[in-house]
Amino acid sequence: MSVLRNLESKLAGLVEGTFSRAFKSEVRPVEIARKLAREMEEHKVVSLSRTYVPNEYAVWLSPEDREHVGGYEDELRRELSGYLLEHARRERLALLTPPEIAFKTDERLRLGEFGIQARLVRPHDDPALGARQAEEGHTMVYSTSERLSEPLRAPDPRRAAARLRVDGRTEVLGSQGAVLGRSRECDVVIDDANVSRRHAEIRPSGGSWVVRDLGSTNGVKVNGRRLDPARPQSLAPGDAIELGTSRVVFDLG
Repeated sequence: MSVLRNLESKLAGLVEGTFSRAFKSEVRPVEIARKLAREMEEHKVVSLSRTYVPNEYAVWLSPEDREHVGGYEDELRRELSGYLLEHARRERLALLTPPEIAFKTDERLRLGEFGIQARLVRPHDDPALGARQAEEGHTMVYSTSERLSEPLRAPDPRRAAARLRVDGRTEVLGSQGAVLGRSRECDVVIDDANVSRRHAEIRPSGGSWVVRDLGSTNGVKVNGRRLDPARPQSLAPGDAIELGTSRVVFDLG
């Protein structure tokens, strides 16, 4: 098992183990990790020979969610930093320093909402970026409040972690699955004009994983066969899922 896979499995373990009891809202570590990686990808700075990405991240939580995190904040910060470091290494993205994560509270956020602000900060003695040191970026606010009505489920130890390979990157899925689409509010964002804003959903069901068309314009195919919008399709490792003109590969492990 690769180092990255070990980190992803450990991070997923935080969700299903101790942290699932700490996070009474749906702001879960694995969801924060996915959005941190997304913001890393969104704020690239290309130099002559390298592609630099932010190395400082502020995670803004509602007062209620920050209170839940309180007793585990240091450990969670280390795990998220390690996750981003391995993500950057795998995608061949350059970091000027190891990723630093800071948790902050914003009274304007509601339970189930969190914001992420990414910054690319150059060490004082490192001229790598010249005058292109990044300023503070906008804070992207994500909401998972639509899932608050769903009960937290106990993990099934027999079920391996699910992953998607999409656009040259790997996305680890949380225990509740993920929505795929063009919208930045989706769990897995696919940058394809032929993909609907909320195109499909992949979720656990009866000990396995299924994919469901969410009423997309161009439909969903699994291994070349079009999916019936009224019926979810079971998935097996290695299955190829076509959304618009994009191809996503499902895997377990």
